[in-house]
Amino acid sequence: MEQASLFEQNLSEPLASRMRPRSLDEFVGQDHLIGDGKILRKMIESDNLSSMIFWGPPGVGKTTLARIIATCTKSEFITFSAVTAGIKEIKKVMEDADSNKKLGIRTIVFVDEIHRFNKAQQDAFLPFVEKGSIILIGATTENPSFEVNNALLSRCRVFVLKELSQEDILKLIKRAISDPRGFGNEKIKIADDTLNLIANFAGGDARAALTTLDMLIINGNVKGDGTLEISQETLEECLEKKPLLYDKNGEEHYNIISALHKSMRNSDPDAAVYWLSRMLEAGEDPIYIARRIARFASEDIGLADTNALNVAINVYHACHFIGMPECNVHLTEAVIYMSLAPKSNACDVAYRLASLDAKQMLAEPVPLVIRNAPTKLMKDLNYGKGYQFAHDNEDKLTTMDCLPPSLIGKEYYKPTEQGNEGRFKQRLEQIKKWKIMHKQNHK
Repeated sequence: MEQASLFEQNLSEPLASRMRPRSLDEFVGQDHLIGDGKILRKMIESDNLSSMIFWGPPGVGKTTLARIIATCTKSEFITFSAVTAGIKEIKKVMEDADSNKKLGIRTIVFVDEIHRFNKAQQDAFLPFVEKGSIILIGATTENPSFEVNNALLSRCRVFVLKELSQEDILKLIKRAISDPRGFGNEKIKIADDTLNLIANFAGGDARAALTTLDMLIINGNVKGDGTLEISQETLEECLEKKPLLYDKNGEEHYNIISALHKSMRNSDPDAAVYWLSRMLEAGEDPIYIARRIARFASEDIGLADTNALNVAINVYHACHFIGMPECNVHLTEAVIYMSLAPKSNACDVAYRLASLDAKQMLAEPVPLVIRNAPTKLMKDLNYGKGYQFAHDNEDKLTTMDCLPPSLIGKEYYKPTEQGNEGRFKQRLEQIKKWKIMHKQNHK
């Protein structure tokens, strides 16, 4: 019988759904949980399950794993949606599960995006989880410590699912191309480089990778021999984002974060915003960028503008709370602020200089004068003898040396006159003059 072509087949079901793993052996990723001898695999294989919550980013297999558990343990599987499930509906299903338990039928209730359920909805599950009428499996992309009621959370084991590696995504893509459930009945020609780009673009999300592949197949070029050819150009056209061709773990990743850092250091806000957009549009983690900006705020601005670090930390929290794409404006605000702020690397230089001495002189003892003396023995050994309490003096300064004797006179922090640091420089000069003058007076 003649086989139907790709375009004659009924492939209305999304590829990600068609390729959903049916067993633990087909499941890709999360080896720390379901690898041989790992805790969750042993729980499933021994049929010794408890209520649990899967916490992890989108597309890493939370729903799939719940379905596999239901199949492996031969349990009735019920799913709930935060949008459609009301209290009345939840209680009715819970009561049915209670009755089924008496007949020896176990019920697994899967609650996708459990963080979207309000307190009343979550509380409706609690008594049935407590008495074992159901095994609850909740899935969430948000920290369950903040999004799940404490009473319910305390009765569930939390399993953290990790972002899939590029190798995991490649394995899933290649399986979809060769498996009859996917495009195994078709002649597909696609270069390894293009497969790698799909995997990289997916950002650890299997669903995103398979959706992209599905779109590419539909838009591929059919050759005279029936081969469907997928080119990198087709990938770029489908995604409409050529900047997405960016390896988050490779050299280009480090090149672009370097370009962003150096553009801010060079007080070039236009270049900084450009490199920021290159990273974000390529799928870079905004939290990673926010961390780098926080480092920049102290490394390249420091005391020249003490508000720079406040801006960086606030933007980090905004990115954490809001996420992409909305947090792009917060990051833009941060890189423009950093670009226009006065620059000083005096703090960074101070630490580098001090660290050289610290590494070479690790055995230098703490001067007795600044040691605490909580016991009589320590006092007898002159711990704290001669200590000067700065607040007892009108100028809040003393002539006491706090460096080890071999390092007295060393200067690590050398402030510039940029921005606010000019004031710190002036203050430091005043302190040094005061100490010199008062030390001479005590001679």
